[in-house]
Formats: sequence, structure tokens, C-alpha cells
Amino acid sequence: MSKKVTPYKDSDLGKKEQVTKMFDTISKNYDGLNRVISFGIDIKWRKKVVEILKKEHPKSILDIATGTGDLAIALVKTGAKKIIGLDISPGMLAVGKDKVKDKKLDNTIEMVVGDSENLVFDDNSFDAVTVSFGVRNFETLETGMAEILRVLKPNGSLVILETSVPTKTPYKQGYTFYTKNILPLIGRMFSKDNSAYGYLSESASVFPHGENFNNILREIGFIDVTNKPQTFGVASIYIAKKASTTL
Repeated sequence: MSKKVTPYKDSDLGKKEQVTKMFDTISKNYDGLNRVISFGIDIKWRKKVVEILKKEHPKSILDIATGTGDLAIALVKTGAKKIIGLDISPGMLAVGKDKVKDKKLDNTIEMVVGDSENLVFDDNSFDAVTVSFGVRNFETLETGMAEILRVLKPNGSLVILETSVPTKTPYKQGYTFYTKNILPLIGRMFSKDNSAYGYLSESASVFPHGENFNNILREIGFIDVTNKPQTFGVASIYIAKKASTTL
């Protein structure tokens, strides 16, 4: 289980409310922040997620923690007929809806406000579920994963893109220096909400990445769980399946 990290340590709000407030606050700067802090490599990571799912030929995809819709928009290339982007932050979704409209993808992508740990969808609803840089924001990780398993169809695919911490020298030391010293400076350039960017860094550092997260997925009930470290281990792509139903 991941250590609970919240954006505003002196707040009386719960983690979900704090995360919503944080992303609403930084929503207009979020896309620019992603490009800067990842040096644009996050675009390449999302393309890999698309490549993985394209082989599965999903007709319906739920993109949880869709934010401003970058992954949901990229997932159109899988050939899916229906993509739902879900996020707890109305501010992030507002930006995403504008992007979807500008690209004339309204008939394929629907952006909805929702709680990843209490999904409104029926059991066995989607061929695939994706999460991009969002699972570490779940208030209760296991609850969110169980909900994803529930709404996936039998044999459905889960693909998660999430930050991780490099384990090899010198990448581990470089990552630590960057997140503790450089990232806060970038945050101050993009927003007055310095605590938000501190949270993004801290939550990544305590997330149970790699085999620890694989084991959580297995315990929830996912099968064929694997993870693929990206760019020296600063991010990872997790792939899992829901078992076929048995009589």
C-alpha cells in the first residue's frame, strides 16, 4: 500500500477534495508543466500505451484520471469507437473538452466528471481501461484497482503509465536531485501553488512502483501482470488483464 500524501498538509479536506482543488488550480498550466518537467518525453510514453492497446483492438476504452485528455485523444489511434475520459477535476476536464472539440473528436471521446474509486459504470463495460499519471492520486489504491477490475470486460486490458523512481546509479541520484531541487523551481514558474508541485514530486517518490505495484494488481485479481520501465526508470508502463469468466 502506498503512503498517503496530500497536497495541503494543513487542510481539513480529505485527499480526494485536496487533489481536486489542486488540479483545478493548476489545470490551465498542466499541459505546459508536463512538457517541461518530462522534457517532452511524456508524449513518447503515451504513444507506447497506444501501441500496446492497438494490438488488442478495443472498441471501448475508459481513460481514468484523464486530466486534460492527452491520453484519451491519443487513444483514438487504437481504432476504439468510444472513449470515455473520466476525471475528478472539473477544471482539468474543461481544458480537455476544449481540446477534444478543437480536434473534432466529440463523437468518439466523452469527458465526464467522476470518482475513480466509485465508478458509475456497470460491471464488464469496457474492453480496456487506461490511467496516465493518476493512480498515485487515488485515496485508496486498492479500491480504485478493484473498481477498474469490475468495469473491465472478461479478457479486458489494463494499461497504466505512472512515474517511478530509478534504482540504478547514477540515474537514481540524478532523479532525486532533479525532483528535490529543480522541479520546485519549475513549479514556481508555472503556478503560485507551490504545494501542488511539491505534492506531485513527493507522491511519485512514495508510490509502490515496479514489482510492488505488480503484486498489488495480482492481489486485486488481475492476471498476466507485467511492467516496462521507461527512460532509465523515471516512469513505468504496467500491463494487466482481467481473466475470462469461468463456468
